[in-house]
Amino acid sequence: MDLRIFTEPQQGATYDTLLAVAKATEDLGFDAFFRSDHYLHMGDVDGLPGPTDAWITLAGLARETNRIRLGTLMTAATFRLPGVLAIQVAQVDQMSGGRVELGLGAGWFEEEHKAYGIPFPQEKFARLEEQLAIVTGLWGTKPGETFSHHGTHYDLTDSPALPKPAQAKIPVLIGGHGAARTPRLTAQYADEFNLPFGSVEDTELKFGRVRAAAERAGRKADDLTYSNALVVCVGKDDQELARRAAAIGREVDELKSNGLAGSPAEVVDKIGRYAEIGSQRMYLQILDLDDLDHLELISSQVQSQLS
Repeated sequence: MDLRIFTEPQQGATYDTLLAVAKATEDLGFDAFFRSDHYLHMGDVDGLPGPTDAWITLAGLARETNRIRLGTLMTAATFRLPGVLAIQVAQVDQMSGGRVELGLGAGWFEEEHKAYGIPFPQEKFARLEEQLAIVTGLWGTKPGETFSHHGTHYDLTDSPALPKPAQAKIPVLIGGHGAARTPRLTAQYADEFNLPFGSVEDTELKFGRVRAAAERAGRKADDLTYSNALVVCVGKDDQELARRAAAIGREVDELKSNGLAGSPAEVVDKIGRYAEIGSQRMYLQILDLDDLDHLELISSQVQSQLS
């Protein structure tokens, strides 16, 4: 089971805070540092000092880390034109020496679009499908050849399809709870399927749908990586657990029901239940980015038992 650190910087974080978390992620032996792609805080927080851009952040971290994978859960297809996105991600991949992964989703948070003047179209899923075709098509075009796409929402003619990533193929992640279109797009374009904030039972159902879609598309279901994203809150004892839950404005019982919470042994046990139904990778949503001792505890007493 790979453990990856997943952050939500729109809730309030500077680049320096994210850098500290990314360096701790690397030093403590975690597999990757991922972040959300949002421009507006959610819930009862002020979001200060304000948002940071996902791909600008990852470009900086690409030059200040050496080993960990870097990526997004999920980049919003509404935020960037697909040709521009392909250039940005390929450049960050070059800057990192080939450590980037792209999680791409349709976009859903209407308020952040209104707040920053970003169009929020009704036909978001159709745009996502075209973005996937364009981004992967640009990267997959052989050097010296050109790429064209004439779709409903985007039109590219004789693109030189440059620059190329450092990796032969940047892994693409698709996620969500959709019953039909999400599995189909995953089977067609993705290297990994991610189910965010789902129970063990829901995960088994959604993984099964993706596996079936892959087989229908002529792929081996096991060619895909299957992963979950869950909030994490671990404490050495009940007092520490309660303190960490209070720091993120959550109740311990709720966290235990909907995430990975409790003692290290409890969290190891619950991760094991996800592994039993096919989860290979866990994105640990860290909501208190100043609590680096939390990461150390997870590394020393959870990750060590899963390696």
